[in-house]
Amino acid sequence: MPVKIDALDHLVINVADVDRTTAWYQKVLGMTLQVSDPGPGRAKRTSLLFGNQKINVRPKDADKVDWFTADRVMAGSDDLCFLTSSAPDEVVAHLQALGVAIEEGPVAKQGARGTLRSVYCRDPDGSLIEISSYQD
Repeated sequence: MPVKIDALDHLVINVADVDRTTAWYQKVLGMTLQVSDPGPGRAKRTSLLFGNQKINVRPKDADKVDWFTADRVMAGSDDLCFLTSSAPDEVVAHLQALGVAIEEGPVAKQGARGTLRSVYCRDPDGSLIEISSYQD
């Protein structure tokens, strides 16, 4: 019988500047910062927590021995969709109040569970960030 995946626990994004990126995700998306010490001789790990998930934030120039990671590492190459209970007009107002440029939206998109209303912006490295809510 094949393995069945139930959920996404965490993902890793490669970034040019960990402090700049984590500050943006905290301010714009309300995520919580977590810094952990993996032990002697290993670099600290920085994560952003939200819901039951987390994003590990990896410096793009980190040692691949210390950070077991993908073969090709590049900051700004992610395309992430985050769900919110906020209405699209609230997302737009929030982004505008913070001076975050809106790339597109609100627009209807197809999500994993049906139609989403999405607003797009970019994080400090240029990764595409989709902030979405399901329509009733």
